[in-house]
Amino acid sequence: MSQVAVVIPAYNEADLVGATVTAAAALPGVDVVVVVDDGSRDATADVAGQAGAAVLRHARNRGKAAAMETGAEAVRLLDQREPGAAARHLLFLDADLGATAAAAGPLITPVAAGEADLAIAVFANRVKQGGHGFVVGLSAAGIRRATGWTPAQPLNGQRCLTRAAFDAARPLARGFGVETAMTIDLKRKGLRVTEVEVDLAHRATGTDLRAQLHRVRQFADVAWALATRR
Repeated sequence: MSQVAVVIPAYNEADLVGATVTAAAALPGVDVVVVVDDGSRDATADVAGQAGAAVLRHARNRGKAAAMETGAEAVRLLDQREPGAAARHLLFLDADLGATAAAAGPLITPVAAGEADLAIAVFANRVKQGGHGFVVGLSAAGIRRATGWTPAQPLNGQRCLTRAAFDAARPLARGFGVETAMTIDLKRKGLRVTEVEVDLAHRATGTDLRAQLHRVRQFADVAWALATRR
């Protein structure tokens, strides 16, 4: 039975990353939690380390996909030091889940049971966002056109997948296009993708200028991921 490694990309999440790490470490089957501090300017790395995570740091902000790659590669190296052991499954979680990360267990279940190659979270309690759903709609429509399947929450970053599935999704699309591209690439390759409802919640995105710029970057990354997968 494969163990599970949790990989948490983090950027300026010192307020919640500690609680996220603590909750994630207690999930069934999890034996390692890796936090990738993607160039944070706050105490994210220190807080994550104090909570028990193995911490890797990018000298500058390189984006979510790069942080995911760094964390997954660290897990691969750990697997290689354990000859004969099955490669760990990878559970990607956002750093701002806080204590709700304790409810991520159902994401692991279908992958650990061999019933799915990728399990994507659907939040049971959706936090109202400050945007208007443009990026979500773009992603969902693009996935539907490319694969014939429409996910409920196409941009959800809480995902559990096998090592083989992660490798099949590489190279990851840049930045915030990673989830959209991963879903398309794995579905096109015939891998089994499922959605699982979980009682998770993260910080709502606001409506200030910073939040709007974040959405612009999201839109651009998702649009690029779709344009390169026609």
